[in-house]
Amino acid sequence: MNILVTGGAGFIGSHTVVELLSAGHTPIILDNFSHSHKSVLDGIKKITNVDVVVSRGDATDPYTLNELFSQYQIDGIIHFAAYKAVGESIEKPLRYWQNNIGSLLAILQMAQSHHVQSFVFSSSATIYGEPDFLPIPETAPRKPATSPYGSTKQSGEDLLHDTVTAPDSFLKGISLRYFNPIGAHPSGLIGELPIGTPQNLVPFVTQTAAGIREKITIFGNNYDTPDGTCLRDYIHVIDLAKAHIQALEYLLKPDANQYDVFNIGTGTSTSVLDIIKTFEHVNATSVPYEIGERRKGDVVQCYADPSKANATLKWKSRHTLEEALRDAWNWQRRLGKK
Repeated sequence: MNILVTGGAGFIGSHTVVELLSAGHTPIILDNFSHSHKSVLDGIKKITNVDVVVSRGDATDPYTLNELFSQYQIDGIIHFAAYKAVGESIEKPLRYWQNNIGSLLAILQMAQSHHVQSFVFSSSATIYGEPDFLPIPETAPRKPATSPYGSTKQSGEDLLHDTVTAPDSFLKGISLRYFNPIGAHPSGLIGELPIGTPQNLVPFVTQTAAGIREKITIFGNNYDTPDGTCLRDYIHVIDLAKAHIQALEYLLKPDANQYDVFNIGTGTSTSVLDIIKTFEHVNATSVPYEIGERRKGDVVQCYADPSKANATLKWKSRHTLEEALRDAWNWQRRLGKK
C-alpha cells in the first residue's frame, strides 16, 4: 500500500516509516520540519537503503494536500502531525487547536474525496486523566483534559469517529492511544531528537548522562507508589511503530469495525526513579538527579491494559525496558559524535 505519513520525520513517524518499508509498504512523508530535522531522512535511508518520497509542507494546507493526493494513489494514512508540548499548549491554545484539529480536518476531507481506505490517528493515554482503576482498558472513561493538547486529542478522536461512521463513508479509522514511547532504532541512526528543552523523561536522562544538562529533577517523591515517584507505561518506539502497521492491515479486513480504539502499551508500570536506576545499570553510567516539588497536573499512575490490541490487532510489545534505555543511550552517544 501507499501510505501517507504526516509528521513522518518525527520521533515516532520516522520509526514507523522504517517499519512500513520493512513490511513491504511504500511510505510518503509529509512534514514541515518545524519540530524535526532533515538529518532524520539520512538515517532512514541508511537503515532501509531506500529513498523515501518526502514532501515538505504543512498538513493544514489544502493546496499541498491536493498535490500529494493527486500525484499518488494513497491507500492509507497515518496521521502524526501535531504539536505535543503540554505546557506550550496552555500558553498558546489557539496555535494548538488550529494546527492539531485543522490538519486532521483537512486530511480527512482529502481522504474522503480521494477514496482512501484506512486512517490511523495518533492519540494519547492523556485522555484518561487520573484513571479510576488500573490497568486502564479502552472502556475507561475519558476525563476532562487538563491542557489544550489533551483537548485536541480527545476532539481528534471524536472527529475521526464522526467522519468514518457517517452513512456514506467508506473510510475506516483507528485511534491508537499511546502510553510513553521511549528508545531509538537499534542502529542508532534515528531516535528522539527534541528541539530545545525536552518534553519527555528519557531525553532528559540521556542528555544529563551525556553532560549536556547538570542534573535531572524528579517532580515529587511522596506519591502513593512503591518508591514515591510517578508510575508510567514505557514502550519501545519500535513496538509502537509496528502497532501502526498492524492497525493499517487490520482495517483491510472485511469484518473490521468502521471505527475502533486501541491502547498501545506494555501493561507494566515503571517509576521515574526506576527509569534512572535502570538506565544507570544497563549503560554503566551515572545520572545526577535531585528531588523537586510535585508538578501540577501530573498523574500518579498510568499504565495500559493492552489485551484488546493483543487479541484483535495480533500485536504485542516485544522489547524490554532495558533494551529501550540501551538504544536511547546509543542514539544519544551518536549525536554527541556528530
